[in-house]
Amino acid sequence: MPIHAEFLDAAPLLSEWRRTIHANPEAGFEEVETARFVAEKLTAWGIEVHEGIGGTGVVGVIRGDRPGPMIGLRAELDALVMREEGDVPHRSRRPDRFHGCGHDGHTTMLLGAAQYLAAHRTFAGTVVLVFQPAEETLRGVAAMLADGLLERFPIEEVYALHNMPSLPKGTISVRKGAILSACDAFNITIRGVGGHGAAPQDCIDPIVVGAALVQGLQTIVSRSIDPLETAVISAGMFQAGTSPNVIPGEATIAGTIRTFSPAVRDTTVTRMRAICDGIALQYGASITCEVDGRCPPTVNDPRAVAIVVSAATDVIGAERVNGDVAPAMPSEDFSFLLARLPGAFAFLGQDGAMCHHPEFDFDDTIAPIGASVFVRIVELRLA
Repeated sequence: MPIHAEFLDAAPLLSEWRRTIHANPEAGFEEVETARFVAEKLTAWGIEVHEGIGGTGVVGVIRGDRPGPMIGLRAELDALVMREEGDVPHRSRRPDRFHGCGHDGHTTMLLGAAQYLAAHRTFAGTVVLVFQPAEETLRGVAAMLADGLLERFPIEEVYALHNMPSLPKGTISVRKGAILSACDAFNITIRGVGGHGAAPQDCIDPIVVGAALVQGLQTIVSRSIDPLETAVISAGMFQAGTSPNVIPGEATIAGTIRTFSPAVRDTTVTRMRAICDGIALQYGASITCEVDGRCPPTVNDPRAVAIVVSAATDVIGAERVNGDVAPAMPSEDFSFLLARLPGAFAFLGQDGAMCHHPEFDFDDTIAPIGASVFVRIVELRLA
């Protein structure tokens, strides 16, 4: 089964849907209009629709013409809180809201698959379409789970596709085991003694303390983690002071930790706290370190990966499928689903700027591929 002819014929319509969503982006848990757009499409195609799950999530249920397993297909509704800088006709109409990660395209691909499956229910089982909110906050799936997603829709396995500009256009890449990292957020508060910039001897400068701390955190990966393991520690915020001639009394540092294994994660957090305690003692400051576990690693089930590889091979050919792609350090809250049930997360290559770049735009020409792979997964699993 190559790319479905119906999707190729419908490519202009898929592009229209995608660009409508792109021009009207909504951030996490704000996706009221996007959810309504999705629900109206599903309803028009005779699909059972459930709205408001996890806040603004939408679930569609398509039952085949005979009994069988229940599988899930997932896409994201939310946009990033950032400004779009690309010059495209469908540019964001909302300030500081931008579909800079391709969720508009992911939703479109799943809508395309949904329309096809609703019209061709020649499969044994049930397909649950999960349109989740707030992936960028890593909170959306957790909210849907807390709202009874798996109790109301007892999915047995689940699949997702995500565009990846760093991979060749139109290819599918996947791997067994961890494909994306876990994500922890850290927030460090340094309390010193403020004073006049001309009299540092009377102060405990939290900026100097913080500078030493940021440098110290980088030794965790180089000196505390096995070189054959992987970890990333990035301080993305360092805030202190309001005046150039005043030493502030407090500084804050915030950032992210990315790891693939619980052992590496535990080592990283333990060493981070120890370094904070040591530098506090060294400089006479007070340092508190809070670590917020956002999501676990995204870990693919081998059997589900084999299904994705088979489906993609049928659609685009074996030469366009990579079943052992290198893992990547970004994180995904799809991981919460994969922690509860088997499934697979795969990349769909495209051209253009990388995700989260201010000029990113989803490549509409890959939408028929993604929709076809979703359909083929259903055909293989619910034969």
